Amino acid sequence: MAATNNHFQFAKSQLNDEVILLSAAMNDFSYGTHAHEEFSFGITLSGRQDFFALGEHHKSHPGNVIVFNPDDAHDGHSGGDETLHYKMLYIHPDQLTPMLESAGVPYAKHFRIKQCVQNNQPLRHQILHLSHLVEAKNTSTIQYKSALYDFAELLAQQQGIEKNKGLHRKDALFEQVRDYLHSHLTGDISLDELSKMVHLSKYHFLRCFRDYFGMTPHKYWQNYRLNQARKAIASGMPIADAMYHFGFSDLSYFNRCFKPSFGTTPSRYRNNLLAN
Repeated sequence: MAATNNHFQFAKSQLNDEVILLSAAMNDFSYGTHAHEEFSFGITLSGRQDFFALGEHHKSHPGNVIVFNPDDAHDGHSGGDETLHYKMLYIHPDQLTPMLESAGVPYAKHFRIKQCVQNNQPLRHQILHLSHLVEAKNTSTIQYKSALYDFAELLAQQQGIEKNKGLHRKDALFEQVRDYLHSHLTGDISLDELSKMVHLSKYHFLRCFRDYFGMTPHKYWQNYRLNQARKAIASGMPIADAMYHFGFSDLSYFNRCFKPSFGTTPSRYRNNLLAN
């Protein structure tokens, strides 16, 4: 057995009290039987996670997703010689239920996930993404809410709820929202304010916006600002000036946003243009 290594660190999003993240390491600690009032979504990062829940013994290996519904009694301990590392998101039903309803889940208050341990790459990706947003200091409100809705929509799809197809006709109200996003390049965007512009509840607005534009409001807003920053850099604006002008807080964050869209960093993009 490895040297004693038991560590439990909790983090709460600055934007939401109803989502808590646990980052844990353990090798000689065992949880007693207990239950949470929240939904619990976890990732086994290394080691093996053994527990008893829903009348069965379970083993979660690295990369597996663990899900407990509210009031699911369970215990837990490390299942091998290697130290167990895992992350666990606790999301209160009061937070998740309205989003599930907007994602099309009938009787969302009674929503439950049957499978405790899953090898589920999309769900794993979303849990890790949300964990990162809870830990990050520069997460915006609309980014956080959009990611939570994406998560709820994924849960709905995995329960057989089909995602709506995009809308193909012009809608003056959503075009108004587009213009508003284009004119507000910095600061934080309020989901409440955007939803009021189209007279919808905020989670229904999230779904309708995604149907209309093919992405969440935050993703659309970030994509627009990235494109404007890219054009500014191509026109000779210094990277730092473009970064701040279009609302990115620091170079590391700007790089992380820029590369997935354009395949390279802002500095390499600029250097490639200068070389031609």
